[in-house]
Amino acid sequence: MTYDTYVPPGESVYECAYCGQPFSHEEYLVLHRGLEHGDELNDTQVSAFHDAYREETDELRLFRLKALALLVLLYFGFLFTYSVVT
Repeated sequence: MTYDTYVPPGESVYECAYCGQPFSHEEYLVLHRGLEHGDELNDTQVSAFHDAYREETDELRLFRLKALALLVLLYFGFLFTYSVVT
């Protein structure tokens, strides 16, 4: 699966050695290599992918928890506002 990526002019470009796709961040390149070219990687690259994937998963989990907390606060805020107004 290929995606169109955009790297702004003047930014550092991290290019995949396997398919030539450019990335603006090294973490994106590491994740791309692990997902798209996993069977061609050496042990160091596989380890870097696992670390980046774990970090990305932790960040997503934290974002989901914050979003859930915000939704709960909004829900109860509207519920209490409605109970006071009526």
